[in-house]
Amino acid sequence: MNQPLESTSSADDRVRDQHGRVLVVTSSFPRWVGDASGSFVLNLAQDLLACGWRVDVLAPHAPGTKVREDMDGVRVERFRYLWPARLETLCYGGGILGNLRHDRLNILKVPPLVLGEGGALLRRLVRRRYDVVNSHWLVPQGLLAALTTRLCGVRHVSTVHGSDVLALTGRTVSALNRFTLRQADAVTVNSAATRAAVDAIAPGLHRLRTIPMGIAIDAAPDADAVARIRARHRRGAGPLLVFVGRLVREKGVGDLIDALARLVPTNPDIAAIVVGEGPDRAEFRQRAAQAGVADRIAFIGQVPPDQALQYMAAGDIFVGPSWIEAFGLVFAEALSVGTPVIGTAIGGIAECVIHEKSGLLVAPRAPEALAAAVERFVADPEFASRTVQAGRAMVQGKLSRKATARAFSDLFGSVLNTRPDRAPRSLNAAPPQR
Repeated sequence: MNQPLESTSSADDRVRDQHGRVLVVTSSFPRWVGDASGSFVLNLAQDLLACGWRVDVLAPHAPGTKVREDMDGVRVERFRYLWPARLETLCYGGGILGNLRHDRLNILKVPPLVLGEGGALLRRLVRRRYDVVNSHWLVPQGLLAALTTRLCGVRHVSTVHGSDVLALTGRTVSALNRFTLRQADAVTVNSAATRAAVDAIAPGLHRLRTIPMGIAIDAAPDADAVARIRARHRRGAGPLLVFVGRLVREKGVGDLIDALARLVPTNPDIAAIVVGEGPDRAEFRQRAAQAGVADRIAFIGQVPPDQALQYMAAGDIFVGPSWIEAFGLVFAEALSVGTPVIGTAIGGIAECVIHEKSGLLVAPRAPEALAAAVERFVADPEFASRTVQAGRAMVQGKLSRKATARAFSDLFGSVLNTRPDRAPRSLNAAPPQR
């Protein structure tokens, strides 16, 4: 049986207590070292540690995960919500929404998830001393945090990632989202598109901040690994297309497959790599076979974040034909490793990919337009190179992990300083009971 982490008061802990203690609550988080699920949440937690905060994470348990572990200084606890563990499959892979759509019976897992998460969150707030709860996604994390933090007198910063307001609609969901947003001490969004959706649900929020998740702008993929990927998957003169993301219909993988089939007659050496996992993988493989391009498209599965960058760097063109996308951090990652990008003119993608400047944008659900954009990059490699240079400059200036962490740290400090009785703890304060 797993035992609680022992309470300590080490020098490292005191350094991390310079600003206060944060509990991050999320439904997506790396299940083990190297897992890509919710890796941006782990990145933020690690960067907040460097800013002087102590950070704990509460996330759902899943098959093969530990109940408690330390990830590079971030203390992670995963709450159980079903037994045996093989049943705890609601939150990963295609995400909660994708898994619900793929198997309607998963709706039966929602009440145990909510009860398990709510109970775990309440127990931690009662037994331990946190200054801020930072919830990721409005339902259920934001809603549960709104209820428990008010009960326990802890500040709450709600982080909205977009799918929770762009994909989840309806009167009941909107009412729950509105309650959550208005109860939060501050709300962060990742793009202007997400901000507009939040404003439509709960207008007039006084502490609403746009803070996109950041990327490691100085990350350099292993050149030998990139060369091996190109040698394995590129056919002759190419081009080699690459997609990285969840394998759900909304990410537009089906449109990529259809565009690939359209491009074969004029680009006989064209091929594609699809990196990621999700409930619609079998459907996409079948679609590729029906389109006659099964031998030209490699479904790699999910890989660690550093390997995902290697696949992006190995591609001649990154393609992300999403139907719904609040921001699209993956486009920034592709640009950071020097790969031209094609996205769709929806949501927050246009904030990262400026059409004909830092990439190309096409309409969603339009394989013919996607194929034409690929043809344009292939025909004009100098133009493609110019878009990458412009994109890299934008990424380095606006989307670094350091800038994101600093913005979150400043916001947490602002939230605490508005309430004297919840001032940040001193270095001599007792550590939380664990």
